[in-house]
Amino acid sequence: MIYLIGSLRNPEIPRIAWEIRAAGHDVFADWFAAGERADDAWRDWERGQGRSYVDALHGPAATNVFNFDYTWLSRADAVVLALPAGKSGHLELGWALGQRKPGYILLDNPDRWDVMYRFATGVYTSMDQLLAALKGQL
Repeated sequence: MIYLIGSLRNPEIPRIAWEIRAAGHDVFADWFAAGERADDAWRDWERGQGRSYVDALHGPAATNVFNFDYTWLSRADAVVLALPAGKSGHLELGWALGQRKPGYILLDNPDRWDVMYRFATGVYTSMDQLLAALKGQL
């Protein structure tokens, strides 16, 4: 199973998941169902309860979301990071690579370049390139 990593604010995630699935791969991207405001709503709720960011990280809402994502990341055979993505997505990719799972990056024509993307199993500029790599390696 491939865990598709990305941003809740990236409207391309459902299309990317569908294309990978259509190529014959089992894809997990259900985290996207939380919606683009999920992180902001969590922050606002926790602040309204008088909790700091650090305290909120250990609260029940954060624990639930973390455990959900961690469970599926742990089950994955490989991950794909679809850009643009934020800190969480990059942490998830790094964790997966540290577990010796193949990790691929689908670029989105980024303004800033980063040499550390060399840690990835592969970096691609198109879905066709990514799908060819997945077909050859998974």
